[in-house]
Amino acid sequence: MSENRTVQKAAGLQGEITIPGDKSISHRSLMFGSLAKGTTRVRGLLRGEDNLSTLNAFRAMGIDIDDRGEEILVHGKGVHGLQEPGDVIDCGNSGTTIRLISGILAGQNFFSVVTGDQYLRRRPMGRVTKPLSQMGARFWGREGGTKAPLAIQGQPLEPIEYSSPVASAQVKSAILLAGLYADGTTRVLEPHLSRDHSERMLRHFGVQVDSFDGGASLVGGQELLANDVDVPGDISSAAFFLVAGLIVPGSELLIRNVGINPTRSGIIDILQAMGGDITLQEERTVGGEPVADLLVRSSSLKGIEIGGDLIPRAIDEFPVVSVAASLAEGTTVVRDAAELRVKETDRIAAMVSELSKVGAQVEAREDGMVIEGVEGLGEGDVVSFGDHRIAMSMAVAGLVAGQEIRIKDTGCTATSFPNFWDLLTSLGAKVSA
Repeated sequence: MSENRTVQKAAGLQGEITIPGDKSISHRSLMFGSLAKGTTRVRGLLRGEDNLSTLNAFRAMGIDIDDRGEEILVHGKGVHGLQEPGDVIDCGNSGTTIRLISGILAGQNFFSVVTGDQYLRRRPMGRVTKPLSQMGARFWGREGGTKAPLAIQGQPLEPIEYSSPVASAQVKSAILLAGLYADGTTRVLEPHLSRDHSERMLRHFGVQVDSFDGGASLVGGQELLANDVDVPGDISSAAFFLVAGLIVPGSELLIRNVGINPTRSGIIDILQAMGGDITLQEERTVGGEPVADLLVRSSSLKGIEIGGDLIPRAIDEFPVVSVAASLAEGTTVVRDAAELRVKETDRIAAMVSELSKVGAQVEAREDGMVIEGVEGLGEGDVVSFGDHRIAMSMAVAGLVAGQEIRIKDTGCTATSFPNFWDLLTSLGAKVSA
């Protein structure tokens, strides 16, 4: 749904908010609950379009999923309980859905076809079809099986040891899920540690997973046993309010119940290194995931260098990091982040383009960007490229830019953060459609 919104310069943001459930954990709770024996109760599920794509995909494969409002009941049928879908599975805009489900479908004894929207059909699928083919699955698709739509003929699988050229939780998870259907040990090695939600949740469902320096492994043939899941708030969604609280003068925000998994909390490390006043309160563990309340106060930021192991720990947050860097004193250099070019859109090109329209000094590099901090941003007209994180990042920029920023195509925020605009206005921001 295409919408346009205008965000006016804010005088100060104040209040407490609770953000929606973590998107990555919500996906996995539905998937793993479907593969488990018994009924899994999921509380706090993110009802974004991406997660609903996962829910509908498993319903299409014969899984009963009851939505009772406060909780979702997933009536799992075991790893071999899925049924051949009667139609093409539409993964919408969700890279997590299409890549992880490919790992599951690779080991089934049936035929399936997966596709997505115009943006998902552009994204690289060879990074999962290549290792899954090495395990024995058969794929057909555009551009030699590297772009959706993909047809998948599941097969009896062989275990592999795979060295992934990219640090990607989606790639790692797809291979590990396929490994459940292989006879032996499947190992995935990666250049940097990617988010480990799959490993944590597989253990929560009774699967023995070995995590080691450089990767993870599991032995095939294990069963998942139903277990309740409480989904914490999504740190990738919290990131927009962390940056907003830092850059809007006179702000103080408390963001409750945020997942701070160390493989995901790079955004906190980055913003604190830039001088951001962010305090973790009430740290606790919920369902195997670390959680805290985050208190953020407006701060004077300074430019830093960001690269290496920090990149996969904050890969989804770099659009809004670039907004913070645009207002920081000095130069911020982002490197080792070529993965940003193959997200919902080329996020390096998109943020350079749109921030430049409102007076930021941003230069694209092949694997990142160089940002010279400026005194302030100006008003202007920008576009989202249909990317939810670009739309929300430019909304944060609008809080400190001239009189206002007008953003085209903001309906995409529903993919991950359906109530983003309502929460923003609840803190004192002025947003109009």
